[in-house]
Amino acid sequence: MTTYERDATTLEPPWPFAGRENELELVRRSLTGGPRGIVVTGPAGCGKTRLAREAVRGTDCARAAGTPESRAIPFAAFAHLLPESVTLHRAVHLLSGVRTLLVDDAHLLDDASAALVHQLAVHGRTRLLVVATDGAPVPGAISRLWTGELLPRLALEPLPEEEITQLLTAAAGPLDPLTAARLHRLSQGDLRLLRELLGAVRGLLTPVQGTEERAWRGPVPLTTALRERTAPVLGRTRPLERETLDRLAFAEPLAPDLEDLDIGALEVLESDGLIEVDDRGGVRLAHPLYGPVLRAAAGRLRARRLSRTPDACARALDAESAALAARIERDDVRATPTPVGEWLVAEGAPLPGRYAAVRAGFARLRGELREAAAWAREGLRTEPGHASCREELSRASATVDDPTDLDTALADLTDPYDAVRLGAPEKVIDRLSGVFARHADALTRADGPDLDRVAEELERRGFTLFAAEAHAQAAHAHRDPRAARHSRTRAVALARRCQGARTPALSGLALGELTARQRQIVTLAAAGLSNRQIAERLTLSIRTVGNHLYSAYARLGASDRHALPWLTELPEARPA
Repeated sequence: MTTYERDATTLEPPWPFAGRENELELVRRSLTGGPRGIVVTGPAGCGKTRLAREAVRGTDCARAAGTPESRAIPFAAFAHLLPESVTLHRAVHLLSGVRTLLVDDAHLLDDASAALVHQLAVHGRTRLLVVATDGAPVPGAISRLWTGELLPRLALEPLPEEEITQLLTAAAGPLDPLTAARLHRLSQGDLRLLRELLGAVRGLLTPVQGTEERAWRGPVPLTTALRERTAPVLGRTRPLERETLDRLAFAEPLAPDLEDLDIGALEVLESDGLIEVDDRGGVRLAHPLYGPVLRAAAGRLRARRLSRTPDACARALDAESAALAARIERDDVRATPTPVGEWLVAEGAPLPGRYAAVRAGFARLRGELREAAAWAREGLRTEPGHASCREELSRASATVDDPTDLDTALADLTDPYDAVRLGAPEKVIDRLSGVFARHADALTRADGPDLDRVAEELERRGFTLFAAEAHAQAAHAHRDPRAARHSRTRAVALARRCQGARTPALSGLALGELTARQRQIVTLAAAGLSNRQIAERLTLSIRTVGNHLYSAYARLGASDRHALPWLTELPEARPA
């Protein structure tokens, strides 16, 4: 028996639907009330089709789709819904009785099918869900759906890293944050490419000691699917062009020496969209996946000639470490590029403990607690006894999160600002300065508006966790219920990005952000019931229970059900 990889791929079960919750609700509303449908557009691979299918799941919906091969055949997309020979007038009449119609790949529709969709929108009897890809030529009849204001348009962006992580967790279980960030960076939000990458590395995932997470380090495996994806660079056969691409690939993460590159080859590669040149003359490969696949495809002799050893990055790594330390010293931890450190970790190369500790501290102050722990572990992998890495791992794993004994907690503090976070600003207000002193003062006076302004300043400086806490404190201080709701909403939005930070200020936000059904399922899961037991008790499918739990994990900042008992025990977080 012969097994074909492509055939096997088509038989894989679909990924769980994760993320896009607000967009899904918007599309569903458009199909049940208000406008007579909606157009969904976005770049290839951003999940438009999956969103549309989820929106019409369980409904009586007819479906049609454009294809490149049938663009010259009138009404080809609707051949299964119409007689063999039909006029546009007759086609509109026949399909006007369809309650809901999903039209996928509308940019590939033949002109007659595009005109039919437009006329159905004009007559307004059929609710339309039309999906088209950005950057592709679109029939005028389709583009006029939104430019002529017949239907609203939802323009999807690539999934952000937070929702990519949620999707990866649903598909493969908890991954360590550096692995999730690497997959997001390599896929650039293209969900089809993300799936191919995850399939390629699934067998390379290794357990992370002391956690339920798994990690991937080392080169990108060059599978058939990834070869096809990167054919534009792998298929370059002209010697100067291929040599230039390989030199750029092996120069990562540092800038190449332009004197060693052929300017003519660079011009050709730039015009073909394979490289990018920035305003300062820097040259890089156009897609982050190109470098890894070019390195993986190089022969041993070529790799030996071009490879950059990790030692060659030492000076650049020291510069990154100094820049991070300076940011921390200035109380400014806004996101900053760290390509050298990320490259060393991705390749599985040793990471100096001194760098890892600074990178972990930077992440911790941003509220990225799982990242902080991951960076500290990388340093300890190289230097098991590194004191600063051990301290950062301890601080990231156990932040100020136990309000049961405030006096003991205050006595153990090494950072006076933590007293403000614990709700005791009067004890340290004279030891603080700048925005931290203003935070202590506003909290002492229970001034909600001032606490919100402090939170906004903390967020601008990159202190996401501290900003979330200040907004949460403002929610309790406001006398105006509307202002309190606004503060709470901001606190919840920021807390979601802080990966399960369990602090006294945030404790009251936990379950209040869930839907009634999610609260019901989370409470049962926290009590120890399995997904099957919950499904039987609530008369739901096991898959529905799983999807609700994954959505709840994302909203609560939890990685799995083991965090749920703590969350549901919070006095302000009990479900109604």
